[in-house]
Amino acid sequence: MSTTIEGRGAELLRAKNFANVATLRSDGSVHAVPVWVDLQDGRPVLNTAEGRTWPRNLERDPRVTITVQNLENPYEYLMVRGRVAERTHEGADEHIDSLAKKYLDKDSYPARQPGEQRLIIRIDPEQVHVYGE
Repeated sequence: MSTTIEGRGAELLRAKNFANVATLRSDGSVHAVPVWVDLQDGRPVLNTAEGRTWPRNLERDPRVTITVQNLENPYEYLMVRGRVAERTHEGADEHIDSLAKKYLDKDSYPARQPGEQRLIIRIDPEQVHVYGE
C-alpha cells in the first residue's frame, strides 16, 4: 500500500541532502549509489541517465530502498521503502536542471554527456520512517 511523505521526511527530501538508492542485482546482491533526489506529490523523484546499473535493476525488480541522511546532522535520516511507480523521459532534461540548481546552484546540469537520455523515476513509498529526530 502506497503512502505519501510529509513532515520532517518531506523536509529532508527538499533539502540539499543526497539519497542513497539501494536496488537488487540479478544475483540478489545489493547495489547502492548516492543520487540527487526531489519530492513531488509526496513521492521521491529520481533522475538518471539511461544505461546505468541501478535503473536497469529497477526494470527487473521495482523494489527500492532510499536513505536520505541529513547533512547537517548525520544521525538523522529518512528511510523509504517502495516500488517504482513511473519511468519517463518526459520532462527529464528540465528536471535534472532543477536538481542542478538545488545541489550545485547552477542553472543547467553541467555533467550532461552528448547523446545522453535522461530518465525520471518516481517512487511509490510503502514504508517511511525518520530516525534521529
